[in-house]
Amino acid sequence: MSASSSHQMPDENWLRNVFARVDTDHSGQISATELQGALSNGTWKPFNPETVRLMIGMFDQDRSGTVNFQEFCQLWRYVTDWLNCFRSFDRDNSGNIDRTELKQALTTFGYRLSDQFYAILMKRYDRDGKGHVTFDDFIQLCVQLQTLTSAFRQHDTDLDGWIQISYEQFLTMVMNIGTI
Repeated sequence: MSASSSHQMPDENWLRNVFARVDTDHSGQISATELQGALSNGTWKPFNPETVRLMIGMFDQDRSGTVNFQEFCQLWRYVTDWLNCFRSFDRDNSGNIDRTELKQALTTFGYRLSDQFYAILMKRYDRDGKGHVTFDDFIQLCVQLQTLTSAFRQHDTDLDGWIQISYEQFLTMVMNIGTI
């Protein structure tokens, strides 16, 4: 699965062939290691292991730690949708998103964040320190931001952008980010 994936959902036979190639141990399940080896972020480096773990967690409905073919099909659609989104904000077709493109993407998603917060995002998700975010890190950033926003909204009952929570509630909210 790479940045050259089709914009349309491929047919089931094609996906079964991809699944069989990714399932290197022929177990009928795809592990995080197998998925990481199959995904490409466009930089010739393996997908960020944390992003792979998040995605397995999102689609592993039976909590086996792996994805079966049906779960893989859902995951494929998810990655393809994110790829199309990523490409739409990669205005210079560089294969990554710089700070300006990231701000445009998150603003389009409805986030209104300070320049200081964008500096924090770039520091955390620019793993190579080159001033841009790769595809896999973009997925991780968006999933984590969405998860934290949902957790915040559960406490922001009057929708004023402010919450009052205990320290342990805060820790729970942040620690649950990876357990979608």
